[in-house]
Amino acid sequence: MTIAKRSVQPKSILVVGDAMLDIYYHGAVSRISPEAPVPVFKKEGERFLLGGAGNVAVNLAAAGQRVSLMALRGRDIYGVQFRELCLQKGIDTRFLMESEKATTVKTRFLAEKRHQVLRMDVEDVSPIPDETAERLLSAFKDSVRDFDLVIMSDYMKGLLTEKFTQSLLKLAKSAGVPVLVDVKDTNLSKYKGAFLLKPNLLELRRMTGMPADSQEEIVRASAWLSKECECKYTLTTCGANGMVLVSADTARDSNAFWVKSTGHEVYDVTGAGDTAIAYMGACLANRFPIREAVRLANYAAGIQVSKVGASAVYLREVEAFYSGVNESLTHKLLNDEDIANFRGSHAHQTIVFTNGCFDIPHVGHIRYLREAAKLGDVLVVGLNSDASVRRLKGPERPVNCEQDRAEMLCAFSFVDYVAVFDEDTPRCLIETICPDVLVKGGDYAADEIVGADFVRARGGSVEVLPYVEGKSTTGILERIRFSGSGESV
Repeated sequence: MTIAKRSVQPKSILVVGDAMLDIYYHGAVSRISPEAPVPVFKKEGERFLLGGAGNVAVNLAAAGQRVSLMALRGRDIYGVQFRELCLQKGIDTRFLMESEKATTVKTRFLAEKRHQVLRMDVEDVSPIPDETAERLLSAFKDSVRDFDLVIMSDYMKGLLTEKFTQSLLKLAKSAGVPVLVDVKDTNLSKYKGAFLLKPNLLELRRMTGMPADSQEEIVRASAWLSKECECKYTLTTCGANGMVLVSADTARDSNAFWVKSTGHEVYDVTGAGDTAIAYMGACLANRFPIREAVRLANYAAGIQVSKVGASAVYLREVEAFYSGVNESLTHKLLNDEDIANFRGSHAHQTIVFTNGCFDIPHVGHIRYLREAAKLGDVLVVGLNSDASVRRLKGPERPVNCEQDRAEMLCAFSFVDYVAVFDEDTPRCLIETICPDVLVKGGDYAADEIVGADFVRARGGSVEVLPYVEGKSTTGILERIRFSGSGESV
């Protein structure tokens, strides 16, 4: 894949850090419990994702890198699930060691598709035993020269103790392998000798004891942190204000490198820092100039916050930005590979599918799609290509090309994904995506809807939603023609 005229090739990157399993329960809250004044959450679906260091590894894999993960997992069902997810994502698990500690699990309850109602954490933050640390260090010493770069993801869950972290850093330095660290600990001696540290603003304040509100203060604190930890760079993420790259010898704000945050709609900030350091690592391993790496990391983090949960950001999404594709398309428009893997990557979600030409979007489309989105967790809209529309509607249609129609659909917050299909019907698309709910609007009988038999055979449902009376693309075009002819409308 080529980004900004540079080629991103697969490099070998090791992620070392605290492994977590993220569980998302999807459901609805419609009443208060009679037992206590608390909402009743009715579970309707669930999904499992790799969290913590696992999410960094997932994003590296999505960036096309060869990824290995050094972490601990419990001897429990969640540890088994964590390893299985790693293998599904192509992550090397030879350094993933079983531990007597329980697997860290974060369970989130989401109502109305996206809103987090409650989070429940199960964790054991006791430090890694010396014997386990020695086994991991021995394995790292034997393999360190196999890696182009190492990323440490410190969530303060017990793996990255000062002794273990410093031992890893010294082994990497002696082998000439740069180490990036996503930091949390206020014990600065832990991180001495890393190539780059990545705190957020809150972490920067805690670690330095310095104010970090204005740009000048942020740069001063970041430079102090780099100098104190004997690191080449500090990359501070500043939320809506973007990121700033500072070296130890940065004397003033004018010497710092700032990048503004991208303009994506924010749904969930979970995992944005993981995505940023993953793309920073992928770019540096590919020998991108560091400022260009910062730009790409910033954009990848911007894509991440527009998704729900710690979802991976794929290289093609970042590449689309540099190709001039509008931001609203980058993570919603499905390509052939996305479509082929869609059911598997959304195995624990209720997928809703509908389709149409959507030539001139109007209020009827908006109300119809909004109602369709309420029927599940993910709404996929199948969009007829230009060639398909011409065969169905005639040579004068579509009015808007498929790229414009796709972008308009992607701009709706209640549309999760758009897939363009070239056939006259979406039958093949439906059979590949395997939706749980098939939706159509208008006067169709449920049995007449293309794909209805397939969806029902899989145990899914078929829903017919009414169109808004008097609202249609054909009607709009007729009114335009009458208006243009000078006749009364």
